[in-house]
Amino acid sequence: MAGPLSDIRVVEVSTGIAGGYAAKLFADAGADVVKVEPPGGDPLRRWTVSDVDLGGADSALFQHLAASKRSVVGPVDDYVGGADVLIEDGTLDVLPEQAGLVVVSITPYGRSGPWARRPATEFTVQAECGSLGARGTLERPPVQAGGRIAEWVSGAYGAAAGLAAASHARRTGTGAHIDVSMAEAMCISTTLFTDLMMSLMGRPPLPQPPRVVEFPSILPTKDGWVGFNTNAAQMFEDFLVLIGREDMVGHAMIRMDPTVRPGLEASAEAWTRQHTTDEVIEQASLFRIPVAPVGDGQNLLVHEHLVARGIYTTSPSGEFQRPRPGYRLNGARLGAATQAPAVGEHTGHVDPRVRPAPTAPTAPTGLPMAGLKVLDLTSWWAGPAGTGLFAQLGADVIHVESIQRIDGMRPAAAGYFFTRDQWWEWSNFFLSINVDKRGITINLNDPRGLDLVKRLIAWADVVAENFTPRVMEGFGLDWEAVHAINPRVVYARLPAYGIDGPWRDRVGFAQTMEAMSGLASITGYPDGPPMLPRGPCDPNGAMHAAFAIQVALAARDATGEGQFVEAPLIESALNIAAQQVVEYSAYGNLVTRTGNRTPGFVPQGVYPCRGDERWLALSVASDAQWDGLVKALGGPAWAADTSLRSHAGRSARADDIDAGIAAWAADRELDDAVALLIDHGVPAGAVNDFRSISSHPLFQARGFFETIDHPVVGKHPVSVLPLRWSGIDHWIRTNAPRVGQHNHEVFKEILGLSDTEIAALETAQVIGDRPIT
Repeated sequence: MAGPLSDIRVVEVSTGIAGGYAAKLFADAGADVVKVEPPGGDPLRRWTVSDVDLGGADSALFQHLAASKRSVVGPVDDYVGGADVLIEDGTLDVLPEQAGLVVVSITPYGRSGPWARRPATEFTVQAECGSLGARGTLERPPVQAGGRIAEWVSGAYGAAAGLAAASHARRTGTGAHIDVSMAEAMCISTTLFTDLMMSLMGRPPLPQPPRVVEFPSILPTKDGWVGFNTNAAQMFEDFLVLIGREDMVGHAMIRMDPTVRPGLEASAEAWTRQHTTDEVIEQASLFRIPVAPVGDGQNLLVHEHLVARGIYTTSPSGEFQRPRPGYRLNGARLGAATQAPAVGEHTGHVDPRVRPAPTAPTAPTGLPMAGLKVLDLTSWWAGPAGTGLFAQLGADVIHVESIQRIDGMRPAAAGYFFTRDQWWEWSNFFLSINVDKRGITINLNDPRGLDLVKRLIAWADVVAENFTPRVMEGFGLDWEAVHAINPRVVYARLPAYGIDGPWRDRVGFAQTMEAMSGLASITGYPDGPPMLPRGPCDPNGAMHAAFAIQVALAARDATGEGQFVEAPLIESALNIAAQQVVEYSAYGNLVTRTGNRTPGFVPQGVYPCRGDERWLALSVASDAQWDGLVKALGGPAWAADTSLRSHAGRSARADDIDAGIAAWAADRELDDAVALLIDHGVPAGAVNDFRSISSHPLFQARGFFETIDHPVVGKHPVSVLPLRWSGIDHWIRTNAPRVGQHNHEVFKEILGLSDTEIAALETAQVIGDRPIT
């Protein structure tokens, strides 16, 4: 059966993960994806995580990303005519200009801006945006997030924005250029809006390096590793009881005390080492503490929940296991894939196409999602960020909390401000991910509140929630009930683990997804424990959910029937961690932590320059870049060995090369070293402090931070979507809503309530504008 996007053609011109993954998301939903390759093919055909000798065969990772696509070799102009979307990675010198065409560019620093042509790799991107500097221990160098994560997450952003633009172009005939920056996507994904937190605190002095390891996070067990997170104060206190430290209960901020933390860490490790991973998970789950095993390419394939959910399937070639798309539509998974094509297999066999005429060419264009109505019942990060994309693109998004239970991200991120009046408005997360929404409060435990929500469901095009399944089902708001209220609604449920399976009622957040998906197992020092990447699974889950909702909207528009979307947080995480299972099932190689090294990039690492904590990040991806590095270093004797002019030769002597670069960097100013290397075409960058990243000249030039003027917290820089969109000069139109800010407006305008009725609801605390604390 044709997928919901079967009437969309995508032309992909990319040679890596980001563009390939963005196009894959379209292909999984049925779009016709034509991949335009260079004569030798995408280099990803020859890349594996473990440098496997493929003997001329295509890599399993390439096969995974290219399934269901067609491959052609030739000029892009031969294929882009009539296409809806062009996805490119900055290799095109000139972008095609066609009415109604959407161009999605995914590049390290953005296709526009002063660094558009700056040599870069994923590693230097992580350094410049502050991500790399956020991770590690104080006695060791900062360490990257493993798995080329910026490329995967940027691909998800490109796909979600690209589909929104394509839908808008179908209606209006107005195309767009969407300019995605990996640096900006990684800043959002792994720096936890800390720059805004520092601004809210008045920019206090920063006395030590920014890198930290969360507590609790990854801990050793009797037979492996287990991952915890305790975002809420109650979760942390329950964790203290679990490990036998009841003496610390009642002091939620105690974990931040450097004099206390070592003792708590010792207590936690002593307890977990006495138990197997399964025993730890069983006991922690009784307290409803978010917890998960640390996944890897081997154990993920046999995890009881993932097996029950059927997330992994055999590749079309029969050679390896791969994750299915991370969402279900009306209970079914999309993405019945065909085998990846050979280089140029379809050259000369792609029929010319005429782009369909716009359905509403005379309608005012406005913002791309203007007119879409979204009832946002989500909380924390992933759900609100998914609906947040729609809000920033012009949809009317109404975010629902209650005064009995405000959005969990308010208290979780406002701990430093509990002594202030209206402390709940000081959450750096909430202020960032809920801009451009309207905010109301409704107590769903009151029949009158439940009736209000049902009336808003009847109003909405999309209803989204991200609690454990039993929450909405307890309110009687399962798919059947919501569909009965509004037969055309798209109901998106975004629980941590899905609506069925043995883990369906487990609590999960980004950190547990990072552990379970395997992202933690490939992040950290080679001789150290797994380490959390620090946040990417929430914004990644948000963009996967936003894409899935748009696929459902396309199906709704085609059939006239409402659609049920299920997009679990764990399954979007497993999709961006796919290379571990793909690599293990294809070649038997268990991918693990490699510190700051990445296969295919030698040398790569961080090197201290003159001064305190001044780290140079450097990454060489080609023989030509190696030649540039040798020239920049002045042709040192240790680099004269001709074997180093090949990737294999450099890999064999990576330690020696690192020592030579470290000696060169030690005597140089960081900025001078970076400038010299860039001038010689070498990807290099500074490891920046994410606590003050809004001052980065690139981010300022691209407008990545916009200033809010909030009636409670004042003026502060807030990061916005990690992309520029032609015709849109800013993203923030209104601040994130205060608690209950739009109660009167929404209940009057949409539900037609009178002032008397609204006052009665306030008196009964069904609604309100001040939390009950």
